[in-house]
Amino acid sequence: MRALTWQGQGKVSVEQVADPSIQEPTDAIVRVTSTAICGSDLHLYTVLAPFLNKGDVLGHEFMGIVEEVGSGVTSIKPGDRVVVPFNISCGHCWMCSRGLFAQCETTQNVDQGTGASLFGYTNLYGAVPGGQAEYVRVPHADFGPIKVPDAGDDERYLYLSDILPTAWQGVKWADVRPGDTLAVMGAGPVGQLAVASAQYLGIEDVIVVDRIPERLERMKARGARTINLDDLDGSQVSAVGDAVRDLTDGRGADGVVEAVGMEAHGNPVAGVGITAVSKLPSAISEPLAKSAGVDRLAALHAAIDSVRRGGTVSVSGVYGGALDPMPMMQMFDKGIAMRMGQCHVKQWTDELRDVLVDADPFGVEQLATHRVGLDEAATMYDVFQKKQDGCQKVVLKP
Repeated sequence: MRALTWQGQGKVSVEQVADPSIQEPTDAIVRVTSTAICGSDLHLYTVLAPFLNKGDVLGHEFMGIVEEVGSGVTSIKPGDRVVVPFNISCGHCWMCSRGLFAQCETTQNVDQGTGASLFGYTNLYGAVPGGQAEYVRVPHADFGPIKVPDAGDDERYLYLSDILPTAWQGVKWADVRPGDTLAVMGAGPVGQLAVASAQYLGIEDVIVVDRIPERLERMKARGARTINLDDLDGSQVSAVGDAVRDLTDGRGADGVVEAVGMEAHGNPVAGVGITAVSKLPSAISEPLAKSAGVDRLAALHAAIDSVRRGGTVSVSGVYGGALDPMPMMQMFDKGIAMRMGQCHVKQWTDELRDVLVDADPFGVEQLATHRVGLDEAATMYDVFQKKQDGCQKVVLKP
């Protein structure tokens, strides 16, 4: 079959690889009908290179048709249309019984000190072949895959695999309610869906911070107030905080969703260091990244500065640094709460799917700017990474 594979830092290509097969009674084989390039995939393109091997199949946002199931799978059958959560969870362990599916103890990567295995996402998370391919082996298919209606376009449901529940969880964890103000750092796909989720939940006052004009225009059209980073004076972190306070009677936002992550603009020195480490041989770069890695923290620090005293910062953006400096005095003095981590996808998918069956209040069908065949995936990684051609979301059709 054809699959998008990692070939080195900044290099991916579509190659012929072995077809997947049933290995465990709880496996299923899914024929992929739509798969997306996620902002998190761009970290693999550059920063997380030390944890990848040449030939790894990428991709963690996908859906398709069930082709085959193992003897232990009764919840789905061949012919069913399913979307597959990016984290692989068993549904019955101690963590799963508490809804903490991203920390599943059955697929947890104890040797790496990380949580549940993820599709297409490095040695840190199980090195499981991903979904930017024609077919995928889906472990724990007796629990993970989500059946969706046969009617309708894939994109109505595709983002249930990751970014819609990620955005929804981000808003839920920000602990805001009607009458509060929510600030969203970043107006990429997750940030946009966080705005839409907040509005669906009755949070009318949403402030969005970004620097890309077309993204900010989309958020204005949704009724959000916007802050363009390029219009601010002074240090990015303090300037963002001041701008948010100017819009909130000097207090700051009640909750902040940070939807940017480790490759935020604003720290070129850290950017150079990250690039240098990722280019070293894996035997050197992998332990160095684990023990001495740093992230570009402008968005996270801006979120901390922008939240009001006693407010909550909800971190949806991906971070991986071990030596990240944090403004602990400010965090402690303000008495803020912070929540973060991989999305517990299955905790949210039933209610979100039920909403999508009848309507599209989140605008998921308008989210993709580029829809291409799988053979164009390598080109689109480069376009997406460089933010060219107005690219904000790519859907691949194998």
